[in-house]
Amino acid sequence: MNGKHHLYAFMAIPRYLTKSRFSLAVDCPTKLYFSDRPLEYKNLKREDSFLAMLADGGFQVGALAKLLYPEGREITSRDHTSAEEETRELLKQDNMTLFEAAIRHGELFVRIDLLIKRAGSFDLIEVKSKSYDSTAPAIVGTRGKILSEMLSYIIDVAFQTHVLRAAYPGARVTSYLLLPDKSMRTTINGLNQLFKVRRQNGMAHVQVDARASRDDYGDSVLALVNVDQYVDMVMRDGIEYPGGRGSLADLATRWAEAYKADTFIEPVIGSQCANCEFQTDEGNGFKSGFRECWKRANHWSDQDLDGGTVVELWNFRGKEKLIQQGTVKLRDVTQEDLKYKEGDYGLSNSQRQWMQVAGLPSDHAKAGFYLDVPFMQAEMGRWAYPYHFIDFETSAVALPFHQGLRPYEQVAFQFSHHLMEANGCVRHADEFLLAEPGVFPNYEFARALKTAIGIDEGTVFMWSHHENTILEKITSQLENDARPPSDIQELLDFLKTLTKNGTRAMVDLKMLAQRAYFHPLTKGSNSIKKVLPAVLNHSGFLKEKYGKPLYGAPDGIPSRNYRSQTWWTQSSDGKVIDPYEVLKVYAEALLGNEAQDSLVAEDVGIAEGGAAALAYARLQFEDLDEPSRQLIKEALLRYCELDSLAMVMIVEAWQHERGDIV
Repeated sequence: MNGKHHLYAFMAIPRYLTKSRFSLAVDCPTKLYFSDRPLEYKNLKREDSFLAMLADGGFQVGALAKLLYPEGREITSRDHTSAEEETRELLKQDNMTLFEAAIRHGELFVRIDLLIKRAGSFDLIEVKSKSYDSTAPAIVGTRGKILSEMLSYIIDVAFQTHVLRAAYPGARVTSYLLLPDKSMRTTINGLNQLFKVRRQNGMAHVQVDARASRDDYGDSVLALVNVDQYVDMVMRDGIEYPGGRGSLADLATRWAEAYKADTFIEPVIGSQCANCEFQTDEGNGFKSGFRECWKRANHWSDQDLDGGTVVELWNFRGKEKLIQQGTVKLRDVTQEDLKYKEGDYGLSNSQRQWMQVAGLPSDHAKAGFYLDVPFMQAEMGRWAYPYHFIDFETSAVALPFHQGLRPYEQVAFQFSHHLMEANGCVRHADEFLLAEPGVFPNYEFARALKTAIGIDEGTVFMWSHHENTILEKITSQLENDARPPSDIQELLDFLKTLTKNGTRAMVDLKMLAQRAYFHPLTKGSNSIKKVLPAVLNHSGFLKEKYGKPLYGAPDGIPSRNYRSQTWWTQSSDGKVIDPYEVLKVYAEALLGNEAQDSLVAEDVGIAEGGAAALAYARLQFEDLDEPSRQLIKEALLRYCELDSLAMVMIVEAWQHERGDIV
């Protein structure tokens, strides 16, 4: 956008400091400048915010909240001035309940989710999809400070309270959060499906089912939480932000002036930069706010930044301390900074961090990666063939799909199972997908898993602890079911063999990677989506086996969802292509019209785990046509199959990369 057009945009739209911009400035004041330039600076949160809110149910919780107050009137205008005038006129009445009330004081502007006026007093209610347990409320920690996971929500409410009090100085304001209550169970089947989220002209719209009358959505699963005392704490103690601390009122005034004038606030770099959304790779036409901040704050060139920064250190809590003492370049970090200590069995965390800083040990430098052969030999010596590799797809939403479930209670709807024999033969042996509307899948999931892997004593592998958590949850559901299935004991006996301390307790390959494998491409990460591309880049065995169209071929590796697939491929510049990139072509099938936005399809796509949960949510809607339903199921099956195959390929690479591991 050129300067003239940008200036026109400033003149056409009032540049108010809204609650979202205030929250952004609390994270980092410099972001106010970047956030208003979507054509210049890449903003990862802007691109995935819609999908994130779909995943956690934010839109749906908001729609349910409105049903709890049927007398409410919604301020529908998106124009600031019109919305403000309509709100002001309606609030002249003694008793009024408004949704999206528009309140302004000077350059501060908020849209309040739910505002109730009663004879000169206000109830201000902010609706969030953050989970809450009313039987064990946790907002303040043992030291008397607001917990970090709740602080941003309290600050949000505090800002709105400040604006409302300033706009109506004579009124008493009581502030609340309205949150999904994990202690409550939904009393109807299909609560989630009563609130269908659509995307229209780039905006979210919730289509409320006609059945969702006050009598048909069951008992509320939302908790109304008075947060006055916590708002008072924020007002009293001030707000900490990168570069300082100040009172909410002073910060709001200062940031509002800077935003109105389009002033670039000088960056203060720190550990918070690790999660900056304004960063991107070169060559896509966008600028990186992260790079600009670090170059400006440190007087660096691009070459200085390319060498790496301390915020890239994996799993290191001392980043802020290093930055404060002037250690900002990755290469300047010392072993003393990391409190370096060699692991007793496998790599310690500090050893992995030191490899990020100093590179691979000399005896591994030529290979280009680190592999602890003795460690791998010892671990593999405990495994028993046939090997079972399993991956689960699950959903945990604010408004449950099934009667009797609590907000964010896990639903296991899919698994993929690869099997490796002692002779090295691999096949996609089993899969499970149950996503029919209204059908609770967890028990059928357990039965299918028992049929798939309960026939022998072979070792079972997972990546990370998610699978263990899910099986423990299903175990708990069975044990607490008032009307359990007839095969409950068989299922419990089976599930308990696989979970922690069980006779066949699953092996966590992620922990194995953390303790025995390092490749510079992963930057210390142990995510399967980082480790797989890394092993593909150096494994001659994988290149030979998967560089031909044998996966899913009649005489090749049996697959249930792929036909003659080649997984080891190279781009024009000679780099191995990440197999998860292949799955992005199925994004539209999974996400439907939400994927039609090119940014969503390109940058989020099917390669993100949340897409599978969103696909399950789409399958729960009864009005979905059969061709679309089938297309989504096929995409889900392909996605999950790659995750279990990825584990197979990683283990094969570890087995064959060094000849003495077999």
